[in-house]
Amino acid sequence: MANTGLDVELVIKKGKVSFDPKLRASDTNVSTQKTSLPVFESHANKQVGEPDSYLQKMDTESTEAVKAEAGSHSNCNLPDLISGTQTHKYKAYNKLETLMMAYQTLGVVYGDLATSPLYVYPTMSINTPNEKDYLGILSLIIWTLTAIGLFKYVLLVLHADDNGEGGTFALYSKLYRHMKVGQKTKNKNSYSTPVTKLNFFDNFKDRHVSSNSALLLDGRTTTHRVLLFISMLGTCMLIGDGILTPAISVLSAMDGIQQVATQVKSTTVLWLSATVLVLLFIFQRFGTKHVSWFFSPIMTIWLITTPIIGAYNIAVHYPGIFKAFSPHHIISFFSRNGKDGWLTLGGTALCITGAEAMFADLGHFNRPSIQLAFSTMVYPSVIVTYAGQTAYLIKHPADHNQAFYKFLPQCVYWPMFVIATLAAVVASQGLISAAFSIIKQSVALDYFPRVTLVHTSTDKEGQVYSPEVNYCLMLMCLLVLFGFGSGPEIGNAFGVAVMFVMIITTILMTVVMLEIWKTRVLALVFFLIFILIEGTYLSAVVIKFPKGGWLPFIFAFFLAIMMFSWYYGRQKKCECEMKNRINLDQLGVLLARIETHRVPGLCLFYTDLINEVPPVIIHYVNNIRSLHQVIIFTTIRYVPVTTVSASERFFVEQLGYKGIYRCVAQYGYTDMMNLGGDEFMNEMVMTLTMYLQSRLVSDHGEISSIEAMSHNSEDITELEYAKEAGVVYVLGKTSFKINQKTGWVQRILLGNFYNFLHNNCRSAMAFLKIPVTKHMEIGMLYEV
Repeated sequence: MANTGLDVELVIKKGKVSFDPKLRASDTNVSTQKTSLPVFESHANKQVGEPDSYLQKMDTESTEAVKAEAGSHSNCNLPDLISGTQTHKYKAYNKLETLMMAYQTLGVVYGDLATSPLYVYPTMSINTPNEKDYLGILSLIIWTLTAIGLFKYVLLVLHADDNGEGGTFALYSKLYRHMKVGQKTKNKNSYSTPVTKLNFFDNFKDRHVSSNSALLLDGRTTTHRVLLFISMLGTCMLIGDGILTPAISVLSAMDGIQQVATQVKSTTVLWLSATVLVLLFIFQRFGTKHVSWFFSPIMTIWLITTPIIGAYNIAVHYPGIFKAFSPHHIISFFSRNGKDGWLTLGGTALCITGAEAMFADLGHFNRPSIQLAFSTMVYPSVIVTYAGQTAYLIKHPADHNQAFYKFLPQCVYWPMFVIATLAAVVASQGLISAAFSIIKQSVALDYFPRVTLVHTSTDKEGQVYSPEVNYCLMLMCLLVLFGFGSGPEIGNAFGVAVMFVMIITTILMTVVMLEIWKTRVLALVFFLIFILIEGTYLSAVVIKFPKGGWLPFIFAFFLAIMMFSWYYGRQKKCECEMKNRINLDQLGVLLARIETHRVPGLCLFYTDLINEVPPVIIHYVNNIRSLHQVIIFTTIRYVPVTTVSASERFFVEQLGYKGIYRCVAQYGYTDMMNLGGDEFMNEMVMTLTMYLQSRLVSDHGEISSIEAMSHNSEDITELEYAKEAGVVYVLGKTSFKINQKTGWVQRILLGNFYNFLHNNCRSAMAFLKIPVTKHMEIGMLYEV
């Protein structure tokens, strides 16, 4: 066999072939370290034009589902992966590392929740409150923080992570994988396998078990779409939350200037707030790790000093304040105040703002660190701070509009003003980081236009930064700041966004409990309790729609249109490629036509079609009049899981013609890609080499004929020479031509929104990190 330059050992055992590309044949421990090779069934021994044998193994039910949903696209499936050695990619942290990470969460995750005392009381609609009213409000705050913050998020929701990632799309991904939710939705992966088996997740503790409600979800396309819609809505609302949080936090802190310097105008406060916000967003480029080390000391000082001042106010003004822990004060408050008490919930809801960041930011840290920080530091600190504010207000009931700065002793006013301003800046960080994580998940699942994503940590893959997203958030935040100009109106919008995200999390979490955890009683209790609490809060904030509550819906509508237009355009692109695909007979004719015009080198044709030959090759041949020595039709397939292990990264096969291959590279939504790098190309070529070597052995473990060995040896040598000669990447650049018969909805979505997004978002080649000097784009125009 010719030397390919690759250190690959062939091992034959019980009719199976396995390879370890990291070991040389001379290594003595080679027999104990094997990894299986996932491949397509070979086309090498079938006649051209004969039906693909591996396509006959498709799951019939899934195929019919795809046909019913996406037309006749039945030729789009993948065989199950062959089992291989799996290694969990997430690092196990010791106690010291977890403790340090818990400290870091203070500067990223908990800023919003910890600084809520700045704006909760000022945003409440209360008139002439008395002692009993304040005790009722404090009891509401205590039990809201306990029920939603401690019981819901810390004890339950954080356990529903998708292999280390959190957020609404992580919950949807979890359901997709375990219940086949989304197998009938017309997304990019409809043209791949809706039932892909990934061993990395097969071994995970919450594997799929059928149930009646799972069958309901598996069988109803409408249910799938509802869950997808809910996930998208949660994503849009959370991003909107990331816009509103910086505005209200910083503005509430800067309002303290006017308490002692009444001559300072409101416009001055606005411009100072804007300056702080701009600096905050500029600072994001340094990444979560550096931001957390800078912000965590600030938040630690805040969480220590505010409860100390709270304890001072309790001792001076109302030592018995902690009797508010009794829930009967809540009942008494509503019985006395009726509708006015209900309206107060609009401001009380803000005490739990930032709780959703605990789950959304999970990919930046880990579950124990977030739980530890909340339980031991954030929760007790915030409770004591609210108790101190309430103790002061019981003696000074008219000061609730400036509750935080009024309850500060004069001797510490200016130091606490500086700390509050810095803490308000930190408060914005949690949801900004969450927005980056969720956008990354959405891009990877092809529900959002491509943007630049920079991984800011070498050991924590969830820590990302997007310049485009960052500066769009900054611009929208400044518009909100100058558009409203006051904290209460921003607070109205803020409350709506917070409650919508929490209700969406409750709904998805309930489905996870039913179908994955199999805890029906817990799911019922969980749903009834939290839908009642959050639904009541939502009813109080929604009525403030005319007073700023409309803003989150505008953000959500804009983002939803963007996401759906991109999603819909990508599906139309796939449909058009399917209709114009070429079969193997046509490919043979094309190759015969230019047989004498094959040039040295390796060419990768990128396509979304997994089991088909893309039409872009026809345009390429018609214009270039030649083909490279080795052609690989490559599909980059994003699967709705967190990560794909290295042994399950590639699928390969030969298409029955010399030098023509197909490769599918699978990535999860936290996997880092560099398709233009040497590592990707080396892994692909190595996998193809191992595949060609595997054909030397029959299913019964018998060695192939000398002639077959000679052909495979030539193919391996040709592959290596082609790689050395140079690599070219070819991608079709799709545009739509809207005909006169197209409906107005398609005309708007495709002709306006999608084309605009496609022309202005980051190019596919840049997103895949393919060098400009090595790629070529071929224009493809489809009429719809």
